[in-house]
This record gives sequence, C-alpha cells and structure tokens, in this order.
Amino acid sequence: MKLRLPDLLILAAYLLTMLVIGWKLRKEAAKNKENYLLGGKSLPWYMLGLSDASDMFDISGTMWMVSLCFVYGMKSIWIPWLWPVFNQVFMMMYLSRWVRRSNATTGAEWLATRFGTSGAGVKSSHNIVVAFALLSCLGFMAYGFVGLGKFMEIFIPWDMVQPYIPFHVPGAYVPHFYGIVFTLFAMFYSILGGMHSIVLGDVIKYAVMTVASLSIGVIAILNLHGHTLQVPLGWTNPFFGWKLDLDWSHMVSDAGQKIKEDGFSLFGIFFMMMLFKGLFASLAGPTPNYDMQKVLSTRSPQEASKMSGFVSIILLPIRYTMIIGLTVLGLLYFGQISGDLQTARGTDFEKILPAVINRFMPVGLMGLVLTGLLGAFMGTFSGTLNAAQAYIVNDIYLKYVNPGASPKKTIRMNYFAGLLVVFTGIVLGLFVKDVNTVLQWIVSGLYGGYVASNMLKWHWWRFNASGFFWGMLAGIIPAIALAVLKSADILTGLDLCYWPVLFVLSLAGSVIGTYAAPPTDPGTLKAFYKNVRPWGWWKPVYQQVLQEDPGFTRNRNFAINMFNVALGIIGQLCLTILPMYAVLWLKLPLLVTVLVLGIIIVVLKKTWWNRLHEY
Repeated sequence: MKLRLPDLLILAAYLLTMLVIGWKLRKEAAKNKENYLLGGKSLPWYMLGLSDASDMFDISGTMWMVSLCFVYGMKSIWIPWLWPVFNQVFMMMYLSRWVRRSNATTGAEWLATRFGTSGAGVKSSHNIVVAFALLSCLGFMAYGFVGLGKFMEIFIPWDMVQPYIPFHVPGAYVPHFYGIVFTLFAMFYSILGGMHSIVLGDVIKYAVMTVASLSIGVIAILNLHGHTLQVPLGWTNPFFGWKLDLDWSHMVSDAGQKIKEDGFSLFGIFFMMMLFKGLFASLAGPTPNYDMQKVLSTRSPQEASKMSGFVSIILLPIRYTMIIGLTVLGLLYFGQISGDLQTARGTDFEKILPAVINRFMPVGLMGLVLTGLLGAFMGTFSGTLNAAQAYIVNDIYLKYVNPGASPKKTIRMNYFAGLLVVFTGIVLGLFVKDVNTVLQWIVSGLYGGYVASNMLKWHWWRFNASGFFWGMLAGIIPAIALAVLKSADILTGLDLCYWPVLFVLSLAGSVIGTYAAPPTDPGTLKAFYKNVRPWGWWKPVYQQVLQEDPGFTRNRNFAINMFNVALGIIGQLCLTILPMYAVLWLKLPLLVTVLVLGIIIVVLKKTWWNRLHEY
C-alpha cells in the first residue's frame, strides 16, 4: 500500500464533499416528486450530459476495458458494442427527442402515452416494464459492487485495516466489506439530495477523473519513450478478419487462454452477432435506467438530443486516455505486477487497473486517481439507485398503494425505497462471481428480452399493450432461466450466442400478444403520433390524423436519421481510438483519425445540429 497523507486527505475531502452536497440539497430535492427524481426538469443539458457521462465512467467497466485493451489491443474498441455503446448515437440523432416529448417521470409512465391508461394489457405492460427496470438496476448495482471490491482488495491491504475493525471479517468477504462502506456514502448523498445532488456530485467526479486520466496518459507516454511494447503482431491494428490471430504464447500465455475463455477467437462471427444485436437494441431506445432518467430530466426535446450527443464527446477521449495509459504501463511492467494478478484460476486481467495504480502512481496523483475511481463507482451506483427509486415510488407506491400521497409522504417513501434497493443490491453483489459474468447476462441475456417489444412500440401502429407485455415476458423469463442454467454449468458459452433465441421468443410473444387483443384506442394512437412524430408503419394513424388536421406533415426523416447515425458511429469510434493513437504516438493513424473526425463534425453540424427543431 502506497497511500500517503496527501492521498488520504484528497480521498477524505471528496467523501466529505459528497456528504455535504447531499445534506445541503436535501430541502431543494424534497419540494416535490419532480424535483427529487428529475431535478425539476430545470438543469441545463450540458450539466446532465456531464452527469450521464460520469455515470458511464464506472469502475467495473473501466477495469473490464483495461483488461480487454491489454489482451486485444486496438481491436478492443469493438467489444463494448456488446452494450451497445453506439446506442448513444441513435439517442443523439432522434430517439432522445422522441422520449422527452412524453413529459413522463419514468419509462413505465411513458408507456401511458403510447398505450393509454386503460384497456387490455395496459396494467400488465406497466408492471412488466417496472419489473425489468428493477432487475436491470439491481444487476448494474451488483456489477459495480463487484468491481469496487476487486479494486479495493489490491489497494488497501486488509491486514492494515483489520486492527481498527471491532469485528472479524472472513477473508473471502473483505472486498464486500469495502463495497458496503463506500456504498453507504453513495447512498447518503443520493437518497437525501435526489437528482440535484447526483448531478452536482457527478460533475465534480468528472473533473477529478479528467485530471487523473490525463495524468495517467502523460505518465504512460513518458515511460513508453525509448521502449517497445512486447505485444503480438496485429495488436496495434483495430481491423480484423474472421479470426483474431493474436499469438500471446511467447509473451503472456494466460492472455491466449483468456481469449479462448471469452470465446472471441472467431472475431468476425462475434462482431456480426454484436452488430446484429446492437442495431436492434439501439432501435428499441433507452433501457429504463439512469440514462433514460437523464433524458427525461432535460428542459426540452432539443436539449435531450444535445445531452445524448455530448455524452460521447466528453466521455470517450478521457476514459480511453486512462485505459490506454494503464494498459501501456501494465505491458511495460507486467513482470512486476503479475504476482498481484494471480488467483486460483490463473491470471485475473481485470486486476491490472488497481495493480498498476498501486505500484506506479506518485503520491498525490494516487489519491486523485483513487478518488476519481471511487467516485466513478459512487456516481454509477447513485444514478442507478435514483432510477430504481423512481420506479418503486412513481410506478408502484403512487400508482397502486397511495395515489393521493402528500409530497412529504412521497419523499419519505423515496428514502425507504432507496434503503431497500441498496440492501438488495448489496445482497446480490455477494453472490456475483466476477464483473464479466454479470455484464454478459445484463447486455446479452436480460436485454434480449427487452429489444423486440421496445422496438415495435416506436415503429408499428398495431402493436399494443398486450403485445408489449407478452413480448417482454417471453424474453425475460428465458433470460432469467439462462442465468440459472449457466450458474449451474448446465449451459456454457457466450450469453451473446443465446441472444438470437431470446430475441425470436420475445418477437413471437410480441406479435401473438398483439393480435390476441384489440388495437390501442385510436385517440391515444393519434395523440402519440402527433406528439412524438415517429417514422415507421403508421399509415392508418397518419390518415386519421390527416382527416382532422389536413396541414399535418408526417416524419420523413428516416433517411437523414440513418445517415447521421452511420456518421455518428464512425465519429464515436474516432473519439475512442484517438487517445490510444496519441499515447502510443502512432502518427499517421492519429492524423487520419483527426481528419476523419473533423469532416464528420462539419457534416453533422449541417445535417443534425441545424435541424434539431425538426421532428
């Protein structure tokens, strides 16, 4: 452990600041439900964008990405398409505007604008999206909990802490103890201060992470000068063929074993499956988590689009500066850190991040990096907690238990819901094996049950609440079964391989459920279509609207939206790989990337920014 007094003071100052923010903003948050859950829809888009980016800069994901970068090199930029990361581009170009026009508080409340408040399947569709939201929120909380435990396990040796703890903690649960301690800090400021304190805390955390990331990048550049990385042929090339062809056998043999265990050897097939899944998932729109809550918190549909676009711009270059910096240091000094990475199952590459920081960061900077990464956990945790609270309070308590609750009772219920969610998230975190396990299940398993219903709700007029419910149910139940069967080793392989099956089951449930019930009330459909202006198969509704309003024009922006999406995805890749080329000082690729990015910015200024007022 190399933490010195300056490091500890930086960490203590940050934690104290978070507590003060929560305490100071508690009265502002307690004014009403909208203030607590959505910041009163008064926060500027760039603040919400910073907060959203900050929530995505999570410790577990960063540990995972450093391990990917170490093993897969530049080809690792594609693997986050598992989420898929480019869903932010779809959001930026048009979907955030569509979502924000509802003026809803949560994704479940948003459904009322699409399916109405009464009729076949409406109550069931509401309940199923609440269940999905809570499942995904709890999954992400467990995911963050595991990453924090791994981080602290290397950073703060238990034998230095144990003498100050008045009770015994078994060795296997030391990481969980650390996780619980810092979870309590996140819980305090997010439950008391609501969205206002979460956004302000995230902005502070982002500033810390920016300084830490740039410092790590500079240290990596200085250490790399005059040295050559011992990596396989093709490691610095982001492009690939059918096979990965990265031969680690004469360098770090366990890296080759990781590629085999990950199932990414046939990278071409893996990429096509990611792309297929990612496109459908992006068309479905945002999942009901902190990202959607930030969109609903913006002041207007135009600002919602700006916020989603801002996320990639401020997140990717900073985050990947840290990732490539830590990767370079890990490669240069692998012999010194290899002992820190060993487990009973071999080398754990997810521990590269804390191992490198623990050994190579100077005094002061170590405290800054540690503070930033702990803040990353707390920000992700608090944002997810806020989303879970919104669904419990708004879509369960106020809808079914106490519809006439006073603002004071509603805020108290928010506090109780927050405590309940935190407790449940911690319990789930105790049973998660590693970061990749829960990540794969969330993005490839659980989301497989989400995509079909949520894609059809935007683009097909005949799709109704009954179809939404049965489509979600037909996907979520097999997703849960998949998790159980894989944990019992009855099924093996990538969760992504099972995604097409989940998607087909969900699509079948959606179509069968739709035709098993009458269409949605025409008045609801017309109101939704006139307000949201989606493109897709809406001809019968369009004709009805046209009879009432001959001057109405339908959304003809499908082609320009998809053109902008394609450009945006390329631009997002450029933002990702730009800092990697800069740290490695690959001059020609860096120049080409800057040139391509510049052209994309100029084009999107005309085809997107200048047309934000359209539909």
